[in-house]
Amino acid sequence: MTKYDVIVIGGGAAGLSGAQALVRSRRSVLVIDDGSPRNAPADGVHNFLTRDGVPPREIYAIGRQEVQGYGGEFVDGTVTTARRDEEGFTVELADGTTYRSRRLLVTTGLTDVLPDVPGLAERWGKDVVHCPYCHGWEVRDQAIGVLATSPMALHQVQLFRQLSDDVTLFLHTAPELADEQWEELAARGISVVQGKVEQLEVTGDRITGVRLEGGKVIPRQALAIQTTVRARAGFLADLGLEATLVEANGVEVGTAVQVDGMGATQIPGVFAAGNVASPMAQVMPSAAAGLMAGAGINFDLISEETRLAVAARSS
Repeated sequence: MTKYDVIVIGGGAAGLSGAQALVRSRRSVLVIDDGSPRNAPADGVHNFLTRDGVPPREIYAIGRQEVQGYGGEFVDGTVTTARRDEEGFTVELADGTTYRSRRLLVTTGLTDVLPDVPGLAERWGKDVVHCPYCHGWEVRDQAIGVLATSPMALHQVQLFRQLSDDVTLFLHTAPELADEQWEELAARGISVVQGKVEQLEVTGDRITGVRLEGGKVIPRQALAIQTTVRARAGFLADLGLEATLVEANGVEVGTAVQVDGMGATQIPGVFAAGNVASPMAQVMPSAAAGLMAGAGINFDLISEETRLAVAARSS
């Protein structure tokens, strides 16, 4: 069985960037990808300099070609488990195939858990959005709603108010607002609707409104939501590595794999980058994190090779 220097699990921006850094350092690399990137529903990637608006799959296809041009290899599949022994790591795919490597780079991203409101999932990544930097320009000057399911909605609604004069906050299941918060919303001209949201109203291929319990419909053209994110890292359990809770300003954001500045996890030889380690990162910082992790792995391998070379020379 071929033993690679590095297996990269996940073929998005972080994984491809890390793989490119490694193959350009003459490392043997295998990228295993299940073909389901987090941003697959989006029409284009934004705030990625020189690639603004390019569909995600087009960016990843170009990245694959670049990595392959330096000798990197690819396998389509889903990793179900990873194990370690004295000689390195073995990863097993859902079909039972196994591959071996000296190091692992985990870039599997995360899963967005959407609020339980009928109609959201079907419009996700279109006119149901979450990030003003990813999708805000595309809904500018529209009638935007913000569905409040956590205190983070107050931060989010102010960001979307920068993009439109017509913004409505639906309190839905969020905690009751403080007097100061009501004042801030009023000062910015943000409407507030109390009561739970029952479902989205969709006509043709567009959102037309938000229906409240009781039947009242508030016309809207786009809806911003807060998701809870879950790191796609269950296959690391046999290595003793689990995702941990991440909070922002006391609010649960989701889970992530903890890493240092070079992407190293608590398990020697296992690195992670991108959304699996940094839930809030967009495509460009995810790619940068992949590059840093690739550099970290390369130096880690060099340190090991140097130590072995010194031992061999001394024997």
